[in-house]
Amino acid sequence: MSALAEATGAINLGQGFPDEDGPSEVAEAAVAAIRDGVNQYPPGPGRADLRAAIADHQKRFYGVSLDPDDEVIVTAGATEAVTAAILALCEPGDEVLCFEPFYDSYAAAAALAGARLRPIGLQPPDWSFDAERLARAVTARTRLLLLNSPHNPTGKVFSEDELAVIAALCCERDLLALTDEVYEHLVFDGHHRPLVTLPGMAERTLTVSSAGKTFSFTGWKIGWVTGPAPLVGAVRTVKQFLTYVNGAPFQPAVATGLRLPDSYFAEAAWSLREKRDRLCAGLVAAGFSVHVPSATYFVMVDTGPLGYLDGAALCRELPHQCGVVAVPAAAFYSDPTAPTPLVRFAFCKRPEVLDEAVRRLAGLRTMTSS
Repeated sequence: MSALAEATGAINLGQGFPDEDGPSEVAEAAVAAIRDGVNQYPPGPGRADLRAAIADHQKRFYGVSLDPDDEVIVTAGATEAVTAAILALCEPGDEVLCFEPFYDSYAAAAALAGARLRPIGLQPPDWSFDAERLARAVTARTRLLLLNSPHNPTGKVFSEDELAVIAALCCERDLLALTDEVYEHLVFDGHHRPLVTLPGMAERTLTVSSAGKTFSFTGWKIGWVTGPAPLVGAVRTVKQFLTYVNGAPFQPAVATGLRLPDSYFAEAAWSLREKRDRLCAGLVAAGFSVHVPSATYFVMVDTGPLGYLDGAALCRELPHQCGVVAVPAAAFYSDPTAPTPLVRFAFCKRPEVLDEAVRRLAGLRTMTSS
């Protein structure tokens, strides 16, 4: 969809990347690192200062104590982290439970491992799941439960009660857990609690996050995995044959970012919340049914009220009709060919860009009713 935006000159509210850089002190730390010669291979697990900063971050925000030498590894973004973890922990024929819709790399990672992704549906408007259906989905081949919270593409933050259900199931059925928490600091309603902090989960959970979303430097691709040493060691064994290492001068810069004061993280979420509200109001005015997100960069809408029962068809027309690009939610389902009226828009853009997108989308109702 980004290629379509470029080809048509449309406003890109499809791919989730900000159109402004993150904090200047983080950028300057990267520049300083380059000038200071931090340009060769970093250590395989990541630079010691970044691993220490990640451990400090987990303790500071969540009370999780980690040994930065054995329980933290730096990766080429969260996508590599998730992929390396699945490759490390799953054998051919194993099953991975995952809530649907899901970030598209999850299915690819499972396929690379020869594992089977078993989706459990989240139901709008609150994106709830059926606990009994989740329990029934566990079989003798189930190895891993993959949880993305805050959740892309829905913007859901899993509640304390939902996390308790998931944790109890993992403990009862002896499942490993892999959590993708890249939007951990971009929560507008409620709060994010890592699954690892629930009873019985510390010894069975790998936690993934990254710097890209929190600090608006998505192109740096600096992520990490934390968890018990045996599981992190397994990820390290796989990672060394994927990217080996990456982003040497960006690693000390991310360490700088993770040590920013609490005010930075609060202000980043508040600024994004204002953008969410700005775009959601415009989407409602344009005639969409809007599922207001509690977190992340994204809002899901239902195109049914506009007469479109196939969101993918609308997404193909939007760049030409309105000059705006969005992503069909079908891309986040196990059967991408099944029509769904759901569409995802990104609001991690400058206010004036969102305002122009809203202005363009305002004409959509007229087009569909003409």
